[in-house]
Amino acid sequence: MDTDGFLEDDIQELQLERSIASIALNASRLKSNEELEKLTVNENLSDIERAVYLLSSGQDVQRLSVITNLPHLLKENNYDCLRRVVPKVREVLHVAQSEMQLAASSAFLEILEKDLVPPQNYTQSFLPTILKLAENRDPELAMTWLDTLIDVLDLLPKDVIKRDVLNLAVSKGQLSQSMQSRLACCRIIGKIATKFEPFVIRKEILPLVQSLCQDIEFEVRASMCRQLGAVAKGLGLEETKSAILPELVELANDEELPVRLAGIDTVVEIIQYLDSETRKSTLVPLVCKFCEQAVEGEEITLPVIAKHVGQICHGLEDNFSDEEKLWLLEFFRQLCKLGLAEKVTKPEQNSTSKVPVIPEILDTDGRCVECRKHAAFNFPAIVLFCSSKSFRTELYPVFSSLCHDPNILVRKTVSSGFHEVCKMVGNTVHLLHQDLISLLKEDNMEILRAIVPNVSDILQQFVKGGGDTPSESKMNSMGDLIPALLSCDATISVTNDWRLHAQLLSGWECLPKCFLSQHIYDKFVPLLFRRLKTARPLPVKLAAAQTLLVIIRYNRKSEQRQEMICRIIEEYCHSKSCHNRSLFIDISRMVLQLYSKAFFKDNFFEFLLSLSTDQVPNVRYRLCSVLPSLKTLIRLPGDRTLLQQLESCVRRLLINERDRDVTSAIKQYYPHMYSIRGPGDRAVDDLDRTTVQMDSLRKQYYEEDLIDQKRQEEEELLIDMEEKELKEEKEKEKGKKKKEAGVSKIPAPRRTKPPAATKRTTAVTLDQSSISDKLSSHKDSNQLLSDKHTKSGSTDSVTKTSNKSQGPKTLRSLRNAPQNSPKAINRISPGISSAGSSSSRKGSASSTTSFSSISSGSSGVSSPVNSAGQRRSPASSQTESPNGKRNVSLRKGSIPTMSSSQLPHILKRKSSLPK
Repeated sequence: MDTDGFLEDDIQELQLERSIASIALNASRLKSNEELEKLTVNENLSDIERAVYLLSSGQDVQRLSVITNLPHLLKENNYDCLRRVVPKVREVLHVAQSEMQLAASSAFLEILEKDLVPPQNYTQSFLPTILKLAENRDPELAMTWLDTLIDVLDLLPKDVIKRDVLNLAVSKGQLSQSMQSRLACCRIIGKIATKFEPFVIRKEILPLVQSLCQDIEFEVRASMCRQLGAVAKGLGLEETKSAILPELVELANDEELPVRLAGIDTVVEIIQYLDSETRKSTLVPLVCKFCEQAVEGEEITLPVIAKHVGQICHGLEDNFSDEEKLWLLEFFRQLCKLGLAEKVTKPEQNSTSKVPVIPEILDTDGRCVECRKHAAFNFPAIVLFCSSKSFRTELYPVFSSLCHDPNILVRKTVSSGFHEVCKMVGNTVHLLHQDLISLLKEDNMEILRAIVPNVSDILQQFVKGGGDTPSESKMNSMGDLIPALLSCDATISVTNDWRLHAQLLSGWECLPKCFLSQHIYDKFVPLLFRRLKTARPLPVKLAAAQTLLVIIRYNRKSEQRQEMICRIIEEYCHSKSCHNRSLFIDISRMVLQLYSKAFFKDNFFEFLLSLSTDQVPNVRYRLCSVLPSLKTLIRLPGDRTLLQQLESCVRRLLINERDRDVTSAIKQYYPHMYSIRGPGDRAVDDLDRTTVQMDSLRKQYYEEDLIDQKRQEEEELLIDMEEKELKEEKEKEKGKKKKEAGVSKIPAPRRTKPPAATKRTTAVTLDQSSISDKLSSHKDSNQLLSDKHTKSGSTDSVTKTSNKSQGPKTLRSLRNAPQNSPKAINRISPGISSAGSSSSRKGSASSTTSFSSISSGSSGVSSPVNSAGQRRSPASSQTESPNGKRNVSLRKGSIPTMSSSQLPHILKRKSSLPK
């Protein structure tokens, strides 16, 4: 009880203290009447007059606001601002505090970047202020204005720099100036050295550069050493060899460590400006000396060498001898395992060169981790230096060690460059399978963020295996990567990083090129449908839908394609959730981009139009934006039925729609229909006047038509290969049956040869009789099918019941089955009936070739309907159209065995597209 009492007293005291503190804070924030009068400005003043008044007699806060708003004033009133406001700003800055000067430096740079003032006016009004304030006594303010000057030099003309800035740099670089001025001079020289001709640099800048390289202060020598690369770029090869290289060699051997570190950076930068002879005679010995000093125990320079080892090996590859290459390779291998308990085995070499041995370093400040991280970053360059042939023996052990490094930063770095290594190792890429699996199964998100963006490239390199095209055997060996990819998806899905999750699912679009179709269908398709249904962020759903559509396009089995398409339509177009039905509109847009127009018209057109009767206005509103795209698919005269469906849909929305947003949207996308207020033929006439292409008049092929034709050729080629493989399988089965049955050894009885004329007459008679029998049987089957489909409506319920027991759902069952979505509202007419489906349009099958117009008599798919309302027989899978094209429909059981990776190579043998 006593403890509870003490707690209550403490709480009361704490609340009292907080109330007192809040009262004191509010009192301090209150302004007196005099302060309020000082901050009050006449509202009738213009912007320029108000700015001048505040700069002259305002408070510091008001002056700061004017300086910050200076670019806007120049944009609105350029002449008055330059004449009245800018002089006041210059006066204020000489006595201003640091906060105001920082704001002024940013405003001055923004004025030049946005080109608000001509360069001549800027040179007169702003540049003198920047140059003067760069000599401020406060080191922080001086450095800020110097940074502004360096940024401004990139935007100023060359004559202005030579007249105003070069003389300032020369004066600041004299030995009589302070060290701060000489440091500023070094930075200015490095910036302006590339803007002048070589003779100007040799005459005006080179003497000052040599003087600063010999400065008594090591900070100045180090600063000037870092600018020698820019000076060498401006001077040229000959002057660099005679004037810059001696100074660089001397600075690289300086007694001060910062100067030597700057020398290493400059040597790497200057490699590209020297010829091969100079590199071999000067830079190679210098680089070898750096590495030897690091090996001998100068551990401070070791991280810098590790940082540049890739650039050194790549830039000087042609200048190293074989012994030096082996030495550097062993040096790099030891860097990869520096600080770890595992030792690197020394290679057996016949050369007399000394093998480098890096001494043990106590990793108290993370120096060993930094070396291993730099080694992981430079690994692709070392692979080029070593060549892919020796990767297995020389570099793979250390690469695997980096992939399993105990430090997260090292594994993250090697993950970011994993795809580059895969491209370089050639046919030994299969060695990296287990390393990729370990990285994909990581729980750390930093590592996954590094490797997930390049998953697509990595998988394609694995399946190619150093070649140009993937093969079936390589796809079989990729199966062990599937659990790792699924584990990576499971790890990312439970985090809040939805961008990375969407990036991973988008990277899976390469799956048809890397895995077998059955593996994708068994492992990835259920996961994609689950992500499409349960993921909360919309970008993740869209990425899953895009990948799923790509997988459907290249799936090798027609039954699986049919099942996935029907599942999309059933779960999203006919869903009870308005969000899923809205998502179906996005999926339809993706289908328009990925598939041919014929595929969309046969499988999605009717279901998408059925959303015009949706109960939720947002779904109808989103549908309006897709309707113009649907009209571009129509080709007359074959698609006249589709055009009638589209016109009736638009007419219903215009006449019966009560939602304001939907009405405005449909009028926006169909401006010709704006004046329609009631039913009539005027709507149809206005829509007919909009652009609808006709097949008979299309003499010119546009880019979109060529792309669509290419897609149709790919889809038709896939069907042809499917039929060819099916025939081959049947022939193989027949051959096996003949072998099993055996051949009878009893010779057949001899037959007397009939006369030639009799034989010929008999053969002709048999051919004609066989043809007539086939035609009669074909007509009988057509008559039976037409009679079956023209029965009375009393048998509809029996048909629906039988369709449910026939196995997988088909497009006809989805067209005839009642939708799961809510019933259409009364103010809009019912949806498109099955009698007016896309399969009923006249000549549509003859004008285009469908990828998976999934029609099968045994599975309950609707057969084509002609313009007269009579159904044609679905007995044949290919019919000849009037224009000579084939109407191809996939039957149940016709399984394509062509790999998706073989499709581009077969297309090369196709005839070129019409131009």
